Amino acid sequence: MHKLAQQLNEAIERDTPHVYNMLSDLGRKMYFPKEGILSQSAEAKAKATKFNATIGIALENGQPMHLSVIADHLSAFSPKDIFDYAPPAGKPELRSAWRKKLLEENPSLRDKSFGTPIVTNALTHGLSIVADLFVNPGDAVIIPDKNWENYELNFGTRRGAEMVYYPLYNEQQKFNAAGLREAILAQRPKGKAIVLLNFPNNPTGYTPGVEEGKQIVEAIRAGAEAGIDIVAVTDDAYFFLFFEDSMKESLFGSLCNLHPRVLAVKVDGATKEEFVWGFRVGFITYASESEATLQALEQKTMGLIRATISSGAHPSQTFVLHALKSPDFPAQKMEKFHIMKGRANRVKQLLDSGRYRDAWDYYPFNSGYFMCLKLKKVNAETLREHLLNKYGIGTIALGETDLRVAFSCIEEEHLQELFDTIYQGAREVEQESRE
Repeated sequence: MHKLAQQLNEAIERDTPHVYNMLSDLGRKMYFPKEGILSQSAEAKAKATKFNATIGIALENGQPMHLSVIADHLSAFSPKDIFDYAPPAGKPELRSAWRKKLLEENPSLRDKSFGTPIVTNALTHGLSIVADLFVNPGDAVIIPDKNWENYELNFGTRRGAEMVYYPLYNEQQKFNAAGLREAILAQRPKGKAIVLLNFPNNPTGYTPGVEEGKQIVEAIRAGAEAGIDIVAVTDDAYFFLFFEDSMKESLFGSLCNLHPRVLAVKVDGATKEEFVWGFRVGFITYASESEATLQALEQKTMGLIRATISSGAHPSQTFVLHALKSPDFPAQKMEKFHIMKGRANRVKQLLDSGRYRDAWDYYPFNSGYFMCLKLKKVNAETLREHLLNKYGIGTIALGETDLRVAFSCIEEEHLQELFDTIYQGAREVEQESRE
């Protein structure tokens, strides 16, 4: 093991031994090289006042070399903020701006100890960092039965985790905190669990209420008090899109510094929050009362970034930072929020009208991009194919009965036509099955 990795491990184990136990074999081996090209280049950048012949970019007239066919369309930005490499952890100004944003939007964080967000190549990359740092083959990753399928690919297929499922909803059609608690406590023989919390949920668009949120926190606390080391990950991909009564903050604030056996990790990004899907700008943030542990986890994360993508795209980071600093940003973001809320409300109005009652029920939703139908009489995949082939309508089939509909990408005035057609398709599939 590299001596730098040993030093980081010693720092974590000294201050937070339970966090050290959470690290995977790869996580313990990971470090950020301080004697390689990047560290020497950083030193030269500070001291090489005559010639800096270290980093692998080309300069011209004191600026990064660039092509006019590209730069002419980016003339509002300095070449150094577009064409140069971004640091492995991301633009420092962007990291600071995102941390400030977290504090503004999550008041529960204001008295908590957490690190500066590290820039990732959007949320999937952030989740892969969690998987690499904390998951060994056979470790339990706990998720609800209604989940984003990339969890299985990332944690199960790629890292060999045992995926542990619990029903998302209880009999009252609320978040199933008792099921989560049971799934966590079942890991006592292993002594370790990774708990993934995704709100608003993909695929259902559900966010728990405040009391449900407290029950989730207590379920995780109960696991920790039972001797289980828990990596509690909040996947906040659709944060801020809360349309009805629900939590309005990330659970990250409540999980920060909850218990020595709980490591809270927040994965989020500009992707959906700022409507810049193709920019691929995300963040990973750790919470700990130990500054040494926060620094060590940052170094290990930077090592993973260096070893995989080297660093994130600089232009995207510059654009997001520019947006966050703009005085027009809050108003423009709220304008889009109200459009999304209008679509969600219209969907619920249609579904509550009773016009589709014989074909489906729907799972509770109050936030995010999606909602899920629970089909009563036809197979979800059969209906999906029928809608696509006959009507040119795309939906997502999940299991035997569930059909996910992304109202986020349908204009409000077209929603009735969409659901009327889905209903017509369901009736046709049902009729065909009888013949």
